[in-house]
Amino acid sequence: MTDALAMGGYGVYVWSCFGLTLIVIIICTVQAWRRHRTIFNNARTQIRAMKSD
Repeated sequence: MTDALAMGGYGVYVWSCFGLTLIVIIICTVQAWRRHRTIFNNARTQIRAMKSD
């Protein structure tokens, strides 16, 4: 098992790359979700303002 994780001596490099990639994907997903939520809320506010006029 440890030999498989060590990956012929390159395990530290490989697993750190996987970890960094996972962190970047999570950050991008959270930022996209927040941006979507902001745009959606702004659109909803504008629609409500247009209906009340």
